[in-house]
Amino acid sequence: MIIIITGASKGIGRAIAEKFAAANATLLLCSRGEKSLYDTVQDLQTQYPNALVKGRPTDMAVREEIKAFAEWCLQQGTPDILVNNAGQFIPGAIHEEEEGLLEQMINTNLYSAYHLTRDILPAMLAAKAGHIFNICSIASLQAYANGGSYSISKFALLGFSKNLREELKPKGIKVTAVMPGATMSNSWSGSNIDPKRIMEAKDIASMVYTATHLSPMAVVEDIVLRPQLGDL
Repeated sequence: MIIIITGASKGIGRAIAEKFAAANATLLLCSRGEKSLYDTVQDLQTQYPNALVKGRPTDMAVREEIKAFAEWCLQQGTPDILVNNAGQFIPGAIHEEEEGLLEQMINTNLYSAYHLTRDILPAMLAAKAGHIFNICSIASLQAYANGGSYSISKFALLGFSKNLREELKPKGIKVTAVMPGATMSNSWSGSNIDPKRIMEAKDIASMVYTATHLSPMAVVEDIVLRPQLGDL
């Protein structure tokens, strides 16, 4: 089984990679940070020697780099699962944000998934099988204070997911939108948040992994996870 995961060197992406590595999958990973990516590849390959873990540094906000990453992935074989996880969180109010922030959020949080999916889809369509996960956010479902352009981009990613699901359901390809609430990651570093108040990245990874083990006749369309005590 071949799994593509973007933004895979930390947080939710790395947790998903570890879950599939434990199942001896072939993992094709990317992230912007070259060192953190190759450290992740080495760590996972060492911990799970029966898996095959490869990485290619990629800035998913740059179209040319997305295309090169997709071509590299397809050289390894037909992907079974694509996890569009790459993203960036910058809080702010729409009327106070710096000029260009919306474009930055859309490039990173929406266009990354849109372009990579389009590059990978022909292989999945030929195989008449595959599963695409778009890591959206609770911010995709409801506006909140200081959400700004980040929230706009995540609403758009959910819209992309819904349209993609509708288009691909007769093609044998599943599409799942994942909406995690507050999850321990770099976005929360330095916040002094109580670890008991926030979800762990492995919680999201477990749900994604489980969703891939249904029969071909069933799909989990949406996964919504929140901390037990509610949103932060």
